[in-house]
Amino acid sequence: MRLALALSLIASTATAQTCGGPVNSFIDGVKAEARANGISAANADRFFQGARIEQSVLNADRSQGVFQKDFISFSRALISQNRIDNGRVYSQRYDSTFDRIESRFGIPRGVLLAFWAFETDYGQVQGSFNTRNALLTLAHDCRRPELFRPQLIAAMELFQRGDMDPSNTTGAWAGEIGQVQMLPLDIIERGMDGDGDGHVTLKTSAPDALMSGANVLSSLGWRPNEPWLQEINVPANLDWSQTGLNHKFRVRDWANAGITARQGSLGPSNLQASVLLPMGRNGPAFLAYPNFDVYFEWNKSFVYVTTAAYFATRLSGASVYDAGNPSAPLSGPQMQQLQQKLTARGHDVGGIDGILGAKTREAVQVEQQRMGLPADAWPTLDLLSRL
Repeated sequence: MRLALALSLIASTATAQTCGGPVNSFIDGVKAEARANGISAANADRFFQGARIEQSVLNADRSQGVFQKDFISFSRALISQNRIDNGRVYSQRYDSTFDRIESRFGIPRGVLLAFWAFETDYGQVQGSFNTRNALLTLAHDCRRPELFRPQLIAAMELFQRGDMDPSNTTGAWAGEIGQVQMLPLDIIERGMDGDGDGHVTLKTSAPDALMSGANVLSSLGWRPNEPWLQEINVPANLDWSQTGLNHKFRVRDWANAGITARQGSLGPSNLQASVLLPMGRNGPAFLAYPNFDVYFEWNKSFVYVTTAAYFATRLSGASVYDAGNPSAPLSGPQMQQLQQKLTARGHDVGGIDGILGAKTREAVQVEQQRMGLPADAWPTLDLLSRL
């Protein structure tokens, strides 16, 4: 599974540039842009020797159906006892690195351990796609060239520095490299030497990967030594229309409304937070703090972000969440039908993709309020039939 790191950092220079067309002509255009950005003509030629479009990359880009799963199904699929046990092992093995990260960035080890586990199983499965070809394929493809053309140029810069072998460097299908799956621009801008050997080697050095990942999170706005997600108990009479990531109140206000921590105590009373109900009022319930928003700068999938943040709490000592008894989730086709109906009513759901993302949840909540239903943003068959 890929982790699209720090896409908000990507330069916007490619937004007005071409995509598609004959591949050789496209490569010639990339070479010209690279030369204008300091890449030598010889290095540009060498970088693209043997380069080709990979259909397997396009297939992976078009088939991310795993994100259609609901939170309980998704989290249970990703969080295994083996990953929890290995988290403890690697926490001890790289204890000094995690201590340095906490001291410098204020990021708990559980946060990085969770990303490390989900992305590459702690470095064991880093992806077998040729990175150059993956970036070339996605830059040439006209779906998101503004994201990937700058990354292709950045990969050329890594090659010119001697930090990438275009023929042999492999990683995720979207061009991320190394144990925490960083894109070339992130490596250039945020890569850190964690083991003191004078190089940033994200594929083979766990300290380099972890320090670099922490630097990315910090650059995206991580607030040192603050919580990110916490399981809570919610009262039955809570105003459900005020739940969701688009509604934020102080922790003290939530406490006054009857919210309590399932373990320990709530975060600082003056922090802003949202009540997050990934499967509605009858399912798991969390309080999402400002640091939770940073997760969406790392990955845009609601279910992935929520699972990664929750797993970080587990690796930090939290217990298994209370699954509750939520209403059955809609199927993929039913979710698409719901999104079509919501779109017809003027809502922006972010596309008809069958995925219950943040925009679809907000639209559901508005329609639930309009119909006088509990507005917990969890779509049901009853809501679908009423629409």
